[in-house]
Amino acid sequence: MQSKITAFFTSSPASSSPNYDDDLSVWENQQHHIINTYTRRRPNPNAGTSDPKPATLVKNKKRSYAQFHLDFGQSDFLLRACSTCGVKFTPGDPQDEKSHNEFHKSYTQGIQFRGWTKENVISLPGLDSGRVVLFSELDPFSHRKKVEEVVRMMEIEIGSGWILHERCKVYLFVYLNRVAGCLVAEPIEKAFKVVSCSDAGPVHSAKKRGVTTRSTTLQFGNVIFQRETQRKVVNVSDSEKMEGAIFCDSEPTAAACGVRAIWITPSNRRKGIATQLLDAVRKSFCPGLELGRSQLAFSQPTSAGKALATSYTGTRSFLAY
Repeated sequence: MQSKITAFFTSSPASSSPNYDDDLSVWENQQHHIINTYTRRRPNPNAGTSDPKPATLVKNKKRSYAQFHLDFGQSDFLLRACSTCGVKFTPGDPQDEKSHNEFHKSYTQGIQFRGWTKENVISLPGLDSGRVVLFSELDPFSHRKKVEEVVRMMEIEIGSGWILHERCKVYLFVYLNRVAGCLVAEPIEKAFKVVSCSDAGPVHSAKKRGVTTRSTTLQFGNVIFQRETQRKVVNVSDSEKMEGAIFCDSEPTAAACGVRAIWITPSNRRKGIATQLLDAVRKSFCPGLELGRSQLAFSQPTSAGKALATSYTGTRSFLAY
């Protein structure tokens, strides 16, 4: 007779004893212990209650526009040159306009000059306002920097690269804490007497002449037009701006002082500053000797320089070199 199926699952006597555990229990309880090192965090009471702030989207934001220039094809759209000081700047640019105003004031009224600790002031009897300060090659470097700044301002009007060298003496006319005029003199040995000028005219300035009127008739068929034209006669003040050649004697004359360059700021001209500078040169250039007016020699002068030399020396036959 076939055995019952339960006979195949009869447990062994060792396993049927309640005093013994199975192999898995022995392995877990005796050989290995599982240690839990993780600590559960406390739940956040605010979690899920506050929603994150959504990103704000700005629509139709109002924009501000500023219009600085209108481009109609004008020649000075970007840069404009000042007719007085020659500086180019951009109209409407605050920084450009500020820089131009500062330079324009220095050019027309003079570079600021607060004075030196040790100044060589040339005393002049007829000088009521201002003072004449002498600079020589033995002066400190800080003095030279100020003189070079003034010379660069002079070069705008009378040319660059030739005014100053080591043997020169520089006379600064200081007025209201600004350098209103500058004269550069140098030692020379000979000069030549001027015998004639190409632009002849009176020694002293003449008054402005009148205006002449000329009528002209224009006829087109039966129509007649009467045209009146006015022509201005050039006066002495206008001719001073023109260049003119000078002719000198071939025989040299002994000379000691040459006026290399002289320049007065535009707003201080016609005030006698050039005369004061020339007087200071005559008095101090040669130590212990005061030169006469006719003993000063002038470098190849412009028309304005010739007018000054003629007026100061009292003759058209002044010395040139």
